[in-house]
Amino acid sequence: MLKLSQKLISKIKIEAVASYPYECCGLVLGKVTDSFRQGQKILVTNNTREGEDKRRRFVIIPEDFMQGEREALKEGLEIVGIYHSHPDHPAYPSDYDLNNALPFYSYLIVSVRGGEAFELYSYVLKNDRSSFVEEEINYED
Repeated sequence: MLKLSQKLISKIKIEAVASYPYECCGLVLGKVTDSFRQGQKILVTNNTREGEDKRRRFVIIPEDFMQGEREALKEGLEIVGIYHSHPDHPAYPSDYDLNNALPFYSYLIVSVRGGEAFELYSYVLKNDRSSFVEEEINYED
């Protein structure tokens, strides 16, 4: 289970709308317990894709990932998830998302249609890496 505040969800959606018609991406920093991940902060990263690829794909470069790890450690947190948007597509993982996923993290996807943010879902990668499973989001105030 992933715990997120409405404020954090709003920040992700605002970033997704601001990046439209391109995919946004970033890291979710927080804490991990035995039973859930709790997102506490997002770190916006630059989608380094070029041109039309940027509309359908995202890349978080290693330097941005390392910056996220440094910031998380500084604040006593860790990277608990990765978020990105799907412009004019459902908030469901693509084959590209599956092929580039790392174990352990929550994968948040927000659908942006016509420049407006809609549903946001979270997924975790199955242990055998064959597919994602939708992860329950507990919305906190």
